[in-house]
Amino acid sequence: MKINPYLFFNGQCEEAIKFYARVLGGKIEMMVPYKDMPGDEKFPAEFAHHIMHARLSIGDQVIMASDAGPGRYNKPQGFDVSLNVDTVEEAEQVYKGLSEGAQSVGMPLGETFWAQRFGSFVDKFGTNWMINCQKPV
Repeated sequence: MKINPYLFFNGQCEEAIKFYARVLGGKIEMMVPYKDMPGDEKFPAEFAHHIMHARLSIGDQVIMASDAGPGRYNKPQGFDVSLNVDTVEEAEQVYKGLSEGAQSVGMPLGETFWAQRFGSFVDKFGTNWMINCQKPV
């Protein structure tokens, strides 16, 4: 069993997934706009190019996402996507990349009692992130 985050956006899914792929070195395996969705689903014309489903692979991990349907978007709250990296350098690189244009910073990247580096922020798309490089046990 694997647990994968599924992120919802308010019209910025394609931009966000491409950004995450670039920063995290991932591969976009699927990106389907609402206009290509099978079935008789009817969505407003302005949703034609919004993303119905996207899948981003990063190593053996996956982040899935979509643009919320009409009137269904809720601002993310109550969770963070937590990235656990192996080196201080990787923590610094990922934090710098993902926090570019951040809406807010919860904790600047730095050393803590449990981590060589830890930081948290809300990125430019509204996704909450934590970057963690724990200390050796």
